[in-house]
Amino acid sequence: MRDVLAELDRWWRRGAPVGLATVVETWQSAPRPAGATMLVGPDGTAAGSVSGGCVEGAVYELAREVLATGTPRLQRYGVSDGDASAVGLTCGGVLDVFVERVDPAGAAELGEALAAIRAGLPVAVLTCVAAGADDPAGRLGRRLVVWPDRTAGTLGTPRLDAAATDDARGMLAAGRSGILRYGYHGQQRGDGLAVFVSAFAPRPRMLVFGAIDFAAAVARIGGFLGYRVTVCDARAVFATARRFPTADEVVVDWPHRYLAAEAAAGRVDGRTVVCVLTHDPKFDVPVLAVALRLPLAYVGAMGSRRTHLDRLDRLREAGLGPAELGRLASPLGLDLGARTPEETAVSIAAEIIACRWGGTGTPLTGLDGRIHHDAE
Repeated sequence: MRDVLAELDRWWRRGAPVGLATVVETWQSAPRPAGATMLVGPDGTAAGSVSGGCVEGAVYELAREVLATGTPRLQRYGVSDGDASAVGLTCGGVLDVFVERVDPAGAAELGEALAAIRAGLPVAVLTCVAAGADDPAGRLGRRLVVWPDRTAGTLGTPRLDAAATDDARGMLAAGRSGILRYGYHGQQRGDGLAVFVSAFAPRPRMLVFGAIDFAAAVARIGGFLGYRVTVCDARAVFATARRFPTADEVVVDWPHRYLAAEAAAGRVDGRTVVCVLTHDPKFDVPVLAVALRLPLAYVGAMGSRRTHLDRLDRLREAGLGPAELGRLASPLGLDLGARTPEETAVSIAAEIIACRWGGTGTPLTGLDGRIHHDAE
């Protein structure tokens, strides 16, 4: 839904119903992840994408149909079967798309969710996308909105709402969208209840320590990847907003003190990435000693091979063990032959992406099998 938030908000404010198509589950090399959306307005305009183009036309027509009838549909799209007129995914993937009519007149809880998303607050939108062969309770399309401290709407029963709320809050904390299944025997469609959770967590954080020229490039690419970027350095003359205009915030503080305070306040989590670019032991060793003891997504440090070996010795002296040191990416980045700050930032970003998804960094031309990885 974040993909089409501006358009959805525009129609919502006008009180106009829209057709909303959401990818709820994928297999193999599906082109878009779960949560990707396409919106069709009452005037026929479209926004967003569910497949990168493969089945966009078919989903558009289905959304127009659902917008007219109000009856939600769960549609599976798979590999083209060789028939030129068939609608399929040429990439070889399979995806399930849930298409519904979103009508502001009957969905006040969704309006609250949209306000939370705009404000950057954590919220999860739960939608029943499958409810058995005949759906006697009329649950298909029902919606429950879950915040960390409250809920709105219902999936049909208090018991189901309570179970789904607990599950969704766990997914929200991890920033993960996906399917919850209840009453299923195996994975067969039609024999249970399936609820799709669209988790809208605040942006994950990227903490860049060291206000150097490489940090400016890393901050730019971090923002491009969707991180909320903080640049921190103890030297006020270098840590200025003018030098880092793309960073969300620039902090003047000792890196280890700042990171420890952010962790104590609960403002870092398992999605947070840390890049230490200072090249100075008095800065990088203390902050790495803090970072490597936290359950962060990625901790990397810049430096030469000699700097790396000296850094490891200093971290051992600080009391870090093999398991903690094994989490350190140093020298950080993938081997791209990078030289400029911008090229180095791409190298660092590539390693962060590979770490997140379990990628190898190997050229795809030398690999067989799936292109896309599941989250680690």
